[in-house]
Formats: sequence, structure tokens, C-alpha cells
Amino acid sequence: MKKILLVTLLVAFSSSVYASSCPMMVKKIDDKIEQVQKLRDEAMKAHESGDHSKADELFEKAMELFKS
Repeated sequence: MKKILLVTLLVAFSSSVYASSCPMMVKKIDDKIEQVQKLRDEAMKAHESGDHSKADELFEKAMELFKS
């Protein structure tokens, strides 16, 4: 019985520790979204001006951010 109570308490308190990491994860995601959006916008400008190799390079950089 003591073991069950101990395990229950550990699970309850450990889950609240992970809950405080949510804002940090949101910040990391928001930062990546912002970086990807900037690269995307630069790539589209390069594409529209006819610099397709530069556009491809910027799109590849943006795609790499999704992998990391």
C-alpha cells in the first residue's frame, strides 16, 4: 500500500515539473516559425526576381529548420 501511495505521489509531482516546460517549448517553436517565415519571404523575393538558385538555397535552409 505504501508503495502504491509513493508511486502515485511521485507521478503527480513529476507531471507538474514537466508542465512548467511548456512555455519554453512554445518559445522554441515560435522562434523556429519566425526563422522559417523570414527565410521563406526572402526565398520568394529571390524567386520573383529570377534568382532561382538563391531561392532554392533559402528554401533548403528553411526546410532544415524543420529537421532540427
